[in-house]
Amino acid sequence: MPQLTSRQWAIVAGVLAVIAVAIVVIALGGGGDEPAERAVTSTTTSTTTTTSTTTTTEPGYPLTGQPVDDAARAQQPVLAVKIDNAEPRTGRGGRPQAGINQADVVYEEMVEGSVTRFLALFHSQDADPVGPIRSARTTDLLLMEPLNRPLFAWSGANAGVVAQVRGAAVVDVGLDAATGAYDRAGDRPAPYNLMSSTGALRAAVASEERPPPALFRYRPADVEPTGDPATGVRIAFGGGPGSAPVDYEWDGSGWARSQRDTPHVDATDTRVAPPNVIVQFTPYAEVQCCDAAGFPIVEAQLVGEGDAWVLSAGRLVQARWSRPTVGDVTTYTGPDGEPVLLTPGPTWVAIAPPGSAESR
Repeated sequence: MPQLTSRQWAIVAGVLAVIAVAIVVIALGGGGDEPAERAVTSTTTSTTTTTSTTTTTEPGYPLTGQPVDDAARAQQPVLAVKIDNAEPRTGRGGRPQAGINQADVVYEEMVEGSVTRFLALFHSQDADPVGPIRSARTTDLLLMEPLNRPLFAWSGANAGVVAQVRGAAVVDVGLDAATGAYDRAGDRPAPYNLMSSTGALRAAVASEERPPPALFRYRPADVEPTGDPATGVRIAFGGGPGSAPVDYEWDGSGWARSQRDTPHVDATDTRVAPPNVIVQFTPYAEVQCCDAAGFPIVEAQLVGEGDAWVLSAGRLVQARWSRPTVGDVTTYTGPDGEPVLLTPGPTWVAIAPPGSAESR
């Protein structure tokens, strides 16, 4: 066997040292695959915990926060229905509306002058009949943008608005698209007699699972309501006679609505009295000129932020509304910067011009 030089002996010693270290690492469980296995185990544990929490929490209907009593219904799309709100004149007008008390959310928007109409969102309940159904406005499309392609029932509009509806993120179940779902009520004069039902409108298109996002946050039963005690609010909208003034008065369980100093009841003579009312102070801008009476056609400026009054449980919270983009859900935060919590149940939202309301 040849003799090794000192340099060669040094190399051999180094190799033996590396082998010894490797043997110690393996013996201590530091092999290359073990850390990856531990990471997977940790992730699996975390996922299991999250799944367990989700399955033990009973979700509510997204637009009311009330317990789900029909799992299939909770997964269906929103049905948005444009409903008239013209005051009766010599037997002509939209009141009393049919089905309005079955809506989860009702938006009241200005159309022309100080006349308002409703965009009623149906999800957790049905209504038969529902109406009178009237024409669309661009404000409707802005309100529906975050709703995950809702069904939209409407009965026409000017050519510009019709083109925008056709290109909007909605499923068209309007009069032209789903004619068979509509009929004319014999006890109402035209054009205030176009009626349908939520069942007929949904049956006009293929059924899909496409629930809406939650629009509000709700107060658990063991959490006290916030805000100052309030008896009601009055909203003037455009200031003219139109559909104003609108009053909401706390009756101990809901905000009883009146319009032009008469109780607002539906077609079954049931008072409109939702547990929650939001007055969202929102500027309007002229987008077209003009309707048959010479009033400019307006659109609510729903992207941005502003003041809001949130009425729930006999209290009023001075809040701020915020909607950074048209695709975002509007948020309502209180003076503490936290979301305002509503009573589970329906909510009416008045899209009212700044300075058009007073509280009591």
